[in-house]
Amino acid sequence: MNAEIIAIGSELLLGQISNTNAQFLSKQLANIGVNVYHHSVVGDNRARLIEIITQAQKRSNLIVVTGGLGPTKDDLTKETIAECVGRSLITDKEALINIEEYFKRRNRVMSENNRKQALVISGCTILPNDHGMAPGMALKENGVSYVLLPGPPKEMEPMFINYGLSFLVSQLEKTTKISSRVLNFFDIGESQLETELLDLIDNQTNPTIAPLAKDGEVTIRLTVKYENEKEGAALLDEIEGKILARVGEFFYGYDDTSLLKEVIKQLKDEGITIASAESLTGGLFSSEITKVSGASTIFKGGIVCYSNDSKQSILKVPDEIINEFGAVSSECAKALADNVKDLTGATIGISFTGVAGPNKLENKEVGTVYIGISVIGKKTIVYPLKLAGSREQIQSRSVKYGLYSLMKHFSKGGNIK
Repeated sequence: MNAEIIAIGSELLLGQISNTNAQFLSKQLANIGVNVYHHSVVGDNRARLIEIITQAQKRSNLIVVTGGLGPTKDDLTKETIAECVGRSLITDKEALINIEEYFKRRNRVMSENNRKQALVISGCTILPNDHGMAPGMALKENGVSYVLLPGPPKEMEPMFINYGLSFLVSQLEKTTKISSRVLNFFDIGESQLETELLDLIDNQTNPTIAPLAKDGEVTIRLTVKYENEKEGAALLDEIEGKILARVGEFFYGYDDTSLLKEVIKQLKDEGITIASAESLTGGLFSSEITKVSGASTIFKGGIVCYSNDSKQSILKVPDEIINEFGAVSSECAKALADNVKDLTGATIGISFTGVAGPNKLENKEVGTVYIGISVIGKKTIVYPLKLAGSREQIQSRSVKYGLYSLMKHFSKGGNIK
């Protein structure tokens, strides 16, 4: 079954509300193996609605419509679809009773136009509205199934879950499910990752492989169709194994995780603490860490040592390092990481120094970054980077690279203690 979702309402086109219904419905349809190939939004206009329904009938065998079932003149959905499928509208007596009872319970007079909400397409399956007045409808005509749902999510979502799904399942010859697994990667560009996996992407069938770039990261969404859950999991495991065999060094976690979540989890699991010394990032690392509930168990604290004076007076970076190598240097990053660790009593000290821009500093190019990681009982490592982007992007990416560098320490050393 190939579907499309049509949201009706001029308020959507005007940006007054977001179309969250389409996202919800796409996920629900995927769970029962229905392919959603098109999302559309159309205003409260009969001619344009007829046009989009006519187009949908040619390319989809399931059309799900949200909105336009209310009592006002601009609620045109059921009238228009009834016209498109050649059926009449009739009053559903049970729906009308429910609407009348709704007003009685609230001691309000029901205006005549509310009777319109009890009109349904003849021969349809009624989808009761347990959280509002207008019922939904489901029908099939000339090989195309139609599901009409109210616009408000608080009405639409329970109606679809409780009543709409059973109608659709009855229309499917066999129920195929769809599930996804997201692989997260860092320090590899989308183009490089695609190059490494090009033959797998070109030959994909089931599961499918979809790379997606976001700021400084790349994700791969693996999507599988299956009838048997074990079979589906096995197919995902097989393709994941092939992908990680090629680019596994850049992989850091699944689904909705993040570098931050992974690092904090590892620190908590191993019962170790961290402290930061930040020049370039101006406290951004500390801010990110403390966004996570329970961070106080692993974060000793952070020092923003933006000036050379604070590097020297608070974190005791030797004068000769500043004078000979400069604040933007591997030597300074090492001293900052070592000293913040010792000053706070943390297991790990991490430092950030560099040039965020827009101008050079100490004759170093914009995007020059040094990240120092000092661990009790181990040799301090400094990661030099050359980053691109705006000042804010360089700072944000530096924090991500700091988290990624910590993960490298974990993966190389197993237990960082």
